[in-house]
Amino acid sequence: MNTATRKTQEHFGQTLQQVQRLLQRHKLVEGMVHRQDMPRHELVEKLVHRQHLAELSLKLDRLHPADIADLLEALPQPDRLTIWELVRNERDGEILLEVSDAVRESLLSAMDSREIIAAAGRLETDELADLAPDLPEHVLSEVMRGLGEDERAQLQSALSYAEHEVGAIMDFDMVTIREDITLQTVLRYLRRFDDLPANTDKLFVIDRDRGFKGVLPLTRLLLNAPDRRVAEVMARDAVTFAPDGRADDAARAFERYDLVSAPVLDSNQRVIGRLTVDDMVDVIRDDSDVLSLAGLKEEDLFSSIWKSARNRGPWLALNICTAFVASRVIGAFETTIAQLVALATLMPIVSGIGGNSGTQTMTLIIRGLALGQITGGNARRLIAKEMGIALLNGMVWGAALGLIAGWLYRQPPLGLVMMGAMVLSLQVAALAAILVPLSMQKLGRDPAYGSSVLLTAITDSMGFFIFLGLATMFLI
Repeated sequence: MNTATRKTQEHFGQTLQQVQRLLQRHKLVEGMVHRQDMPRHELVEKLVHRQHLAELSLKLDRLHPADIADLLEALPQPDRLTIWELVRNERDGEILLEVSDAVRESLLSAMDSREIIAAAGRLETDELADLAPDLPEHVLSEVMRGLGEDERAQLQSALSYAEHEVGAIMDFDMVTIREDITLQTVLRYLRRFDDLPANTDKLFVIDRDRGFKGVLPLTRLLLNAPDRRVAEVMARDAVTFAPDGRADDAARAFERYDLVSAPVLDSNQRVIGRLTVDDMVDVIRDDSDVLSLAGLKEEDLFSSIWKSARNRGPWLALNICTAFVASRVIGAFETTIAQLVALATLMPIVSGIGGNSGTQTMTLIIRGLALGQITGGNARRLIAKEMGIALLNGMVWGAALGLIAGWLYRQPPLGLVMMGAMVLSLQVAALAAILVPLSMQKLGRDPAYGSSVLLTAITDSMGFFIFLGLATMFLI
């Protein structure tokens, strides 16, 4: 963890503790006032209420929307709603965009239609497109009626693309210019803006039909003579994206070429939007979500027991099924285990090491898929390499464990079985660790989603089967 990240986490931790103390103090004093039987009780209670919440409100006003979003995610539901009520109305939309989907759902459920419409109405079209899937249908219809014709068309366009496509996250706020004007004219045009769109490092050059011609980086605009024309200094070999392209591919391109912004072109090569680096950071963050490895959809840390159980249920049900399979594998060798009790103590070692080895391989595979490094052309070579690594590790560590097992139980043949089981189990683990994420991607699913759960099921079942099967063949 670098210094900047550590300092950011420490700052957030301090802010969270301060907010929690203020909330606790408010609850304590409010509870004391409730227990007192005094004249003008309601007036005293109201004054105390305002006194403590005013300090919280002032604290929130000083925080960035992203920091408030983190606070909301870190607080239980009652405290979260207390903080949410203190946020100024004009900031609601920004914060709703920053929080996780699960927390956003809880906040929206606490708002009435009028509040949601007001919050959504303050957002840009591309931001509204991000929020739209979570809005009630009648609220979205009301918001769209309040948009201009161009904005409504942009929103409908963004909503027509799948969540993982470029068109769903593209930004419509950009600066376009013509190639036949001078740089002096461009500068005069820019001075008419109160502010440039965020992450504007280049201007998009178009013709009369919005056909894309190139980009004019701001550095070239500032460093060239004002009387030169845009066509003379613009870059024609710019990186562009199609709206139906994959967002994760675009994120990798941003990382590879150090992009800040890039145009999105339709099939007729007309500029219809742009991608920015902050959108790509969100894509990368979503792709690296550790919850997906465990088969979990995004979950609110403080959601109800019922919601959390329902979210985790499907994969737990799968685990139960695979556990029954593993138990039946062991049950098939009850006679073998009864004759050689040492097998019961050694077989978890085989399956456990196989699972750990497979997890290492699977992590590399998922990372390679995310970076676009694994293709049909190199997949076979990758499988051969990982199988070779598994063979080497199986022989080395299998031999070590075999010697230990043979010495502990005074049975050299048991040590040989242990070594053979390690070699075969690691081979199976490596193969499963490659094929599971590759198969998930082939089916159009996130390669990381649930891969760890499936890998554990395979390595446990096959580890038990291999070890007990070898023991039955050579020891009984």
